[in-house]
Amino acid sequence: MSEKLDDAARAEALAGLAGWRALPERDALARDYVFADFSAAFGFMARVALIADKMNHHPEWSNLYNRVAVVLTTHDAVG
Repeated sequence: MSEKLDDAARAEALAGLAGWRALPERDALARDYVFADFSAAFGFMARVALIADKMNHHPEWSNLYNRVAVVLTTHDAVG
């Protein structure tokens, strides 16, 4: 089971993760990616999907043309 980070630990971890931000209303982390085109965005999602599935950690995400929005939370630790 994953361990939920407290606010201080989350802030410390985020300081080293460029582009990621906290979503306090969701108790989650988020990042938006922009690619050259739809094919590059979809290819990114396909590569991440293979890794995430092996890790049994599945992101919440959406794709609109060349953009991918990713939200990460841990359902195991309730947030």
